[in-house]
Amino acid sequence: MNELSIPGPTHDAGEFTRPVVVKIGGTEGVDFASICKDVWRLSKQGMRLVLVHGGSAEANQLGGQLGYPPRFITSPSGFTSRYSDRRTLEIFTMAVNGKVNTSLVKQLQALGVNALGLSGLDGQLLKATRKTAIQSIEDGKRKIIRDDYSGKIEQVNASLLNILLDSGYVPLIAPLALGDDGEALNVDADRAAAMVAAALEAELLVLLTAVPGLMRSFPDESTLIPALKTSQLQQALAYAEGRMKKKVLCAGEALQGGVDRVIIADGRVENPISLALAGNGTLIHG
Repeated sequence: MNELSIPGPTHDAGEFTRPVVVKIGGTEGVDFASICKDVWRLSKQGMRLVLVHGGSAEANQLGGQLGYPPRFITSPSGFTSRYSDRRTLEIFTMAVNGKVNTSLVKQLQALGVNALGLSGLDGQLLKATRKTAIQSIEDGKRKIIRDDYSGKIEQVNASLLNILLDSGYVPLIAPLALGDDGEALNVDADRAAAMVAAALEAELLVLLTAVPGLMRSFPDESTLIPALKTSQLQQALAYAEGRMKKKVLCAGEALQGGVDRVIIADGRVENPISLALAGNGTLIHG
């Protein structure tokens, strides 16, 4: 793959004139405490941050404790997602909105960041259309699932987020959306972050996860791909494993929506956002 030679982003957070959206991965290993400290540091420097978070690890753990372990669906194109029947959606909501969102707000507030936690249901922040029929590949056979409560985001209430940013808040968004019938829907957190970034015309979208970025040969971290053109994203999907496929897809959606650049970076390290700004991770640029 031919790589771009692109200068790393600046360390000076004050030079960002438009919002920066950070997606905090919900997988095990992501260091929430270090991310919160970095958010505090960058906010003090004047960066306007919007945070979107996942919570897969917490939802999986809670589901197991309640005797209703998670089930995952693999689409014909190879993308994996959580199967969200009504019971699973209740567990997901408790874990992600009830526990993870509240915990992150608490940590940020303790550091002096005026974080405001909300889900996509609040203020009609995220509106989605329910996927009434989902195709899943099970034991090599194609199956249609009709009782899933997941959705595709169609609209982001950017004016609400701008009001919060202008008022000095750091919005922290849990990946739930409002369906057409007023029902709660599970939405993919990476795609939610991409849609929020596009709606805000963000300067940068940072996807923090439990690996250093996109690798040619997962899990060999020495094969990290430092930079990609948007024209190379389809080819990059061949390298992506598991959830990384969705992140590559979301990067393309964000850039197509007007975001300047996307960085897939390591959320397990100290100062993860600052390191991403300094060029760590995989930078994807138009």
